[in-house]
Amino acid sequence: MILHGFLGMSDNWKTLGTKYAEKDYQVHLIDQRNHGKSFWSQDFNYDILAKDVVDYMRHNQLDKASIIGHSMGGKTAMQLACSYPEIVDRLIIVDIAPKFYPPHHQNIIDALNALTLDNIDSRSDADSELQKHLSEFGVRQFLLKNLYWAEKGKLNWRFNLKVLSQRMEEVGENIESGAIFQGATLFLKGDRSEYVAASDESSIKNHFPKARIETVANSGHWVHAENPIEFFDKSSVFLNE
Repeated sequence: MILHGFLGMSDNWKTLGTKYAEKDYQVHLIDQRNHGKSFWSQDFNYDILAKDVVDYMRHNQLDKASIIGHSMGGKTAMQLACSYPEIVDRLIIVDIAPKFYPPHHQNIIDALNALTLDNIDSRSDADSELQKHLSEFGVRQFLLKNLYWAEKGKLNWRFNLKVLSQRMEEVGENIESGAIFQGATLFLKGDRSEYVAASDESSIKNHFPKARIETVANSGHWVHAENPIEFFDKSSVFLNE
């Protein structure tokens, strides 16, 4: 089961999900609440997001699964493993640590809120407007994957921008202080990312005593997108141990 990051969706993992499926895994790409094609809700924190995964697994009669979580999805995966260890086989956390992160996506939220979709007729128009606030092409393309035709002539976002704008503190929140998962755990971080520092190792080991930490070369925070070959190789070796 794969959990995407903040403002992402399951489709971000479609290519890698297919590669895992080719290795005979049953793969579930999950849209977390207020993202992708999942439901919208005012309630949004990691306890609730973890319980959503439990409910999904019960509904689909899945007794146990290996979990991959990136960024916000990594926090969900950590909370899930610590709160419901009996349903988690192996755990892979992608470029996030079990600590509090101050809100740092405000410029993206502000850019999205500045966009008036009623006046937008195409993705290229939306990109032109976003470019006034966001210079990074890759970030804009990542966001624009969420734009869809809600009805003829009406574009909308797949993520719940209103609620996510209000829940920025929750996105950066840590998992519970006493939370521990004793199962096999792999932390994969990008060599150019600042999300997981050397000083985070003790905290990682406190929560995940059996964790090992590996670095993926030539990648930043979006490790799986920037170096998918090495990411897949390292994650596959761990899953198959």
